[in-house]
Amino acid sequence: MFHHKDQRIGIFIDIQNLYHSAKNLYDSRVNYKQLIDHIVGERKLIRALAYVVQSEAVLAAAEASHATISGKSESSFFEALEKTGIDLRIKDLQLYPGGMKKADWDVGMAIDAVRLSDSLDAVILITGDGDFIPLVDYLRWGKGLEIEVVGFGQSTNGKLKEAADKFTPVEDIPKSLIKINRRRGSGNQSRRGPRRQPRKNN
Repeated sequence: MFHHKDQRIGIFIDIQNLYHSAKNLYDSRVNYKQLIDHIVGERKLIRALAYVVQSEAVLAAAEASHATISGKSESSFFEALEKTGIDLRIKDLQLYPGGMKKADWDVGMAIDAVRLSDSLDAVILITGDGDFIPLVDYLRWGKGLEIEVVGFGQSTNGKLKEAADKFTPVEDIPKSLIKINRRRGSGNQSRRGPRRQPRKNN
């Protein structure tokens, strides 16, 4: 891979996937500004899109640092993401009879990546979901783009890692995780090992 300052990149973030992996593995939340800054480096960011299921945003906001002090709301969580230069795609959690829930952005995220691909040199998918393997294959071999995947090492689908040109573990990016503080006080950056072994994303 050849990174240079004129390389045009697009970033696509699976917020739901990152939220659950950060919480279950590290009892932490993701520092999106630090994550994006590290990934972009000196390259040219064309677009960063984050895909949010409304109920997940509520949970993330509630567990943000100072949540018990300032009462951060769902809207403030959205604003915090937008201040990092991320454009949001938001949908409501769908509830069906019998208690079944549907909440994913897989198709929408793939469509956006394909739609923007002609104006990009590299696509960065921040997710651990193996459902994106066909997208990676298409963008890499069909469009000739460089594909990077960023996700948690223990929960990212193994074949997704192999399909990409590069895989970067979130936990290896300095200051990318902030410890969830369930009591009064500020959150601390987490560099601890994972609490338990999760099931890999399929």
